[in-house]
Amino acid sequence: MTKRILVTNDDGVNAPGLLALAQAVRKIEGVEVSVLAPDHNWSACGHVKTMSRPLRVRLVTLADGSPAYSSDGAPSDCVALAMMGALDLEFDAVVSGINPNANVGLDVTYSGTVTAAMEGVINGVPGFAVSIDAPEHHQGPLEYASAAEAAARIIAQLLERWDGQTPAPIWNINLPYRPDGKYEGVQLTRQGVRLYHDLLEKRVDPRGVPYYWIGGDPPSGVVEDGTDYGAIKQGFISVTPLRMDMTDLNRLDESHPFN
Repeated sequence: MTKRILVTNDDGVNAPGLLALAQAVRKIEGVEVSVLAPDHNWSACGHVKTMSRPLRVRLVTLADGSPAYSSDGAPSDCVALAMMGALDLEFDAVVSGINPNANVGLDVTYSGTVTAAMEGVINGVPGFAVSIDAPEHHQGPLEYASAAEAAARIIAQLLERWDGQTPAPIWNINLPYRPDGKYEGVQLTRQGVRLYHDLLEKRVDPRGVPYYWIGGDPPSGVVEDGTDYGAIKQGFISVTPLRMDMTDLNRLDESHPFN
């Protein structure tokens, strides 16, 4: 039975990572791919749903000549539009990426790549987010083909294992930047510790009005066995199962202070 997969991202419909991922997922046996992605970059947008204005969907052509759709909405908007019928198709999974930077630890709360996958799960189908750990200040175009091929193989295996009955899973896939495709292996991981080094700069515009710019150094993390950050820094592909329910069950077991 043919599975329909929606491919999206948060870097924009013309991003090379999206094209590489769509091409690789199309090679999965029994799969048909449709693309609906934002018409511009929405990096670090988090889980956005646009309710205050209309959304447009336009037919576009990718660099390889294949058809796709773009929207002026956020990544999660794109998934919601597709799942609710904007393309007149029903989908069996959402694949989001490839993001040029890793989405590990608490990055998942900021990431448009990951929250697009979450939007798929909200609509009852598995969601897959794919990111690579590209070097900071990399010069020239990034190579995505090896990561796309590896991610597609993992996605195919995970889709095969889902019974379609249990709650739809979210899989966050992060890959080291290995253009030669020589990974150390694949690890099933938990979220690691991400360390942020943000700084707030206060500036003044030409009219003397202050404004603020969030900057600082790129995030780092704690290299710990069994975590997403630790795995990619040791050359492994990290596959982390996530869930929408963020309830702290340990707190529920504590005696509460309420009268």
